[in-house]
Amino acid sequence: MAIDKKFIDQFLNVTSKAALASSYLVGKKDKIAADKAAVDSMRNELNKINIQGKIVIGEGELDEAPMLYIGEKLGSNNGPEFDIAVDPLEGTNFAANNLPGSLSVIAIAEKDNLFKAPETYMEKISTKVNEKNVIDLDFTVKQNISNLSDYLNKNPENLTACILDRPRHKEIIEELKKLKVNLKLITDGDVSGALLVTEEKYNVDIFLGIGGGPEGVLAAAALDAFNCNFQGRFLFKTDEDKVRAKKMGINDLNKKYELNEIVKGDSIFCATGITSGDLVAGIKILQNDFVSETLVTHKSSGLKKVIKLKQNL
Repeated sequence: MAIDKKFIDQFLNVTSKAALASSYLVGKKDKIAADKAAVDSMRNELNKINIQGKIVIGEGELDEAPMLYIGEKLGSNNGPEFDIAVDPLEGTNFAANNLPGSLSVIAIAEKDNLFKAPETYMEKISTKVNEKNVIDLDFTVKQNISNLSDYLNKNPENLTACILDRPRHKEIIEELKKLKVNLKLITDGDVSGALLVTEEKYNVDIFLGIGGGPEGVLAAAALDAFNCNFQGRFLFKTDEDKVRAKKMGINDLNKKYELNEIVKGDSIFCATGITSGDLVAGIKILQNDFVSETLVTHKSSGLKKVIKLKQNL
């Protein structure tokens, strides 16, 4: 089933209002307040829409944040049933310190079509290449780069890999350097990192490494509309993580998930810029209006573009 196009503008409004609410706290060094502003706005706007929505990807457990929690029901309780994944403020440090790249993000799919992911880490990889056996989480970095070079007919030194700049990625980064691959290191924001493979203009060929599980599911919704490749594997470090995963119906804790297992059927994805970054410009407040930029995808209609909106304050 396709999701009615009328919902595109409604969800676009949700993220643009959440981004606006958070934008007032940009540079104020208080990431919790900036996050809370986005959360409160998002909840408020979602409750105005005629849907029966349920949060399947929320935030809060890892970040101790003011959460839109997993299982929370949103909307007017009339209309279609939707699974909702949210990251009201992706890149909390970016917003708190007025750095590029903070976003307000939402993805929706029909009931039971979005993977219910626990708040844990995920090993992930994304590329524009959708052929089988070119890029795989189970391959070594060297094999993935070699395959990608062959497939794209580019030398490794003409490839760019995006990865979170974290101590846990030291070995991967060293290996990429040894292979002479160009690096785009990001400090936060692995939804947008994964999405840089979608268009040539971003000049990123592969995104890899370990980031947030919820962010992996959000990115997958957009990557699906762009017909890109994504794989993810959850990392359950503690017994508590494992128990929670089992409760959510995950029996094989080492399973590698393909994109079509994470997002099934139709979906809508919206990511509005709070501070300007690679994907979209940040919120601009004028006298009586504000201008937002949002990357919007709607799989069934083939919509995938940045929409610039001017709205009344």
